[in-house]
Amino acid sequence: MLLMHRPVTDIMEGDLSRLTDYERDRYNRQMLISDWGEAGQFKLKHSSVFIAGAGGLGSSVSIYLAVAGVGEIKICDFDRIELSNLNRQILHPDKRIGELKAVSAETTLRELNPSINILINRDCLNAENIEEIVGKPDIIIDCLDNFDTRYLLNRYSITHRIPFVHGAVRGMTGQATFIAPPNTPCLRCIFPEGPPQETFPILGASAGIIGCVQAMEVLKFLTGIGPALQGRLLIFDGEEMSLNSLRIERRPSCPECGSIV
Repeated sequence: MLLMHRPVTDIMEGDLSRLTDYERDRYNRQMLISDWGEAGQFKLKHSSVFIAGAGGLGSSVSIYLAVAGVGEIKICDFDRIELSNLNRQILHPDKRIGELKAVSAETTLRELNPSINILINRDCLNAENIEEIVGKPDIIIDCLDNFDTRYLLNRYSITHRIPFVHGAVRGMTGQATFIAPPNTPCLRCIFPEGPPQETFPILGASAGIIGCVQAMEVLKFLTGIGPALQGRLLIFDGEEMSLNSLRIERRPSCPECGSIV
């Protein structure tokens, strides 16, 4: 079963008057995409996304969702900007070293698109505060660098039936998939155990590519255009310049989603 957002054709024609002249002009080129139009843009305007992480992946994801006109972007990151972040975290300029990433992200995104709503949270996401921080967005985007918090978001998405777009990078490689149990494997199905925490190599362009894939999946879902990357793990290898798609399946024994139907 392919999971898609409510079709754009479900929007009443009169609702389109809620797009302003500014919005029609600003988003004109993407509204020329087949099946997008003003109806698709209206859906983005009234959508909410949650982005976990304002680092390398979070930079590309949030920037492209903001400039596309997603109406509400929630972004959570408790960390501060360090010089070593700047080869890939394009939300943050050199002059903001030492500032909170969430605050810097808000500043950049508001400059890029002042017409959308940016909500930030500066706390460390955990089991006690996840309900309050994440809430009930249309979709959750994993832009993290550790599997402990990824598994927490995975469980939250399963419990609340909120789609979850996973992305990860290392060096010149990366991966992405669209998770929405019971229609798809969850993150635990794909990766029963996470790798050990380490300082790993990362190229900014790798984060840019995978972040753009994640943003594309989110925009497709919110506008109802095309099937999601579900049941497939997209693998990018920058050194070989190759993209491969691996079929993935739910594990009946998965402790997170194995019992849901």
